[in-house]
Amino acid sequence: MIDTGDLSNVEHPVLAGNALVDALTRRFRTSVEDATVEAHIFSILRPANSDDLIREEDFVKDERLPYWADVWPSSLILAGKLLELEGRGKMALELGCGVGLSTLAATAAGYDVLSTDYYEDALDVTRANVFRNLGTLARTRLVDWRHFPDDLGRFDLVFASDVLYEEEYAALLPVILARLLSPSGFALVADPGRVAAPVFVEACAEHGLAIRNKETRPFEAGEIKQKIDIYEIGRTA
Repeated sequence: MIDTGDLSNVEHPVLAGNALVDALTRRFRTSVEDATVEAHIFSILRPANSDDLIREEDFVKDERLPYWADVWPSSLILAGKLLELEGRGKMALELGCGVGLSTLAATAAGYDVLSTDYYEDALDVTRANVFRNLGTLARTRLVDWRHFPDDLGRFDLVFASDVLYEEEYAALLPVILARLLSPSGFALVADPGRVAAPVFVEACAEHGLAIRNKETRPFEAGEIKQKIDIYEIGRTA
């Protein structure tokens, strides 16, 4: 049976495969770009301009902006880290899957991935990109961090990229990780030095989590030069 993700509050049909790709090209102005990660080249279908997706009602509701629709440096660096892992037989979850690049990398590394996001459109784009690149069907779930579901289970790996841009999210993330990680599981969080990162580090200690390692990798693309921190987080006991 095909798992088409969380169907609650979906205003458009949940599709899969070529039908989904075709539907997205009708729903948005789309573009396709190659994302080179180590020896892998992933073809990323995404909205051509994220500004096209800004909706006044979303911003009024909770200041929501469509950050999900871009390929961010942190997701490229995290994808490279994920490709170094051996995920066969292990369960993983992405928090904030966006266009699906990191989900692609984790899936290519062998993990059984559940991709989550706050935007239904992001889930559709992630499913489309997993199908386009790997020929498989991604599992997805609509998730609001502030009203986190109790039925997601535990995972060997939880990963996220560039999600520490507000203090609210930086403080919430350790609470979520403590709920999602299996006893021996770990999390990888890639961050480009957002101001709320120290809030995240402090909150980890408050919720029984430890920063086991912090690795910094450079990112360069044209005029963009960043240093991306990859936090590895596990339980303290």
